[in-house]
Amino acid sequence: MSVRFDIHPSPRYPHPRAMLTLIKPITWFPPIWAYLCGVIASGVPLSSAPVAVLTGMILAGPVVCGMSQAANDWCDRHVDAINEPNRPIPSGAIPGRWGLWIALMMSVLALALGATLGPWGGGATVFGVLAAWAYSAEPVRLKKSGIWGPGLVGLCYEGLPWFTGAAVLSAGAPSFPAVILALLYALGAHGIMTLNDFKALEGDRQTGVNSLPVTLGPERAARMACWVMALPQLLVIVLLVAWDRPYHALAIAALVAAQLWAMRILLSDPKGRAPWYNATGVTLYVSGMMIAAFALRTMEGTP
Repeated sequence: MSVRFDIHPSPRYPHPRAMLTLIKPITWFPPIWAYLCGVIASGVPLSSAPVAVLTGMILAGPVVCGMSQAANDWCDRHVDAINEPNRPIPSGAIPGRWGLWIALMMSVLALALGATLGPWGGGATVFGVLAAWAYSAEPVRLKKSGIWGPGLVGLCYEGLPWFTGAAVLSAGAPSFPAVILALLYALGAHGIMTLNDFKALEGDRQTGVNSLPVTLGPERAARMACWVMALPQLLVIVLLVAWDRPYHALAIAALVAAQLWAMRILLSDPKGRAPWYNATGVTLYVSGMMIAAFALRTMEGTP
């Protein structure tokens, strides 16, 4: 009689597909879009600096955002073991400390690439890298706060890339209207990030992450997220009217009206409908961002 043992040792190196999954390409769109909003809002012709535009898109999306995802997954590996055990790190597809090493190597790459965009681009990159680690890593781990965590992510996903795109193309500080609109859309993104926390509700509750869905419950957290998303956009509409851009304001108002309809559906089942709203309402939200950017572009005198 013979006995056969099937031994499947853990891999020593991460599989390329697992590394791509770790840095989550689906999350790259918001910062790339926001960077392009800043580029448009600057009023500078895109053809005057195509390399800076392309470099900034790569930096904002695959590099900085990808790095932040790797850092977050490494620091959240114990939470993901509860919420999503099939993710690359808890499943073992990213073995050992490779998750940490990937995040650190990408941090260095981000800083090097950001330095090529001049002092404004480089400074924004330093802030983005530090913010990513402050959000995820102990002892700071701002993710534990339902206020500061989503606020920081919203700032880095929407406000910081917008500011950076405008600054890099302008080769200087962005205009006051560009900064105001970037901050308003970053504030509204706090609500988007709150809805994103619904998927980790159980793991957050068990591991002491005080997200708003944990502290307020899904229903109250969803209502607060809706208010936080809607109010900054209403202020954008008011500002565009005051800046004599009524048609842009009207277009954004129509998008907000569609979001209010989507919010009613969301509030009927906050936990179940949150993924649907993230696909529907958020698309309307970021569309308004680009319209606002084109409104600023015309203010800068560029057709």
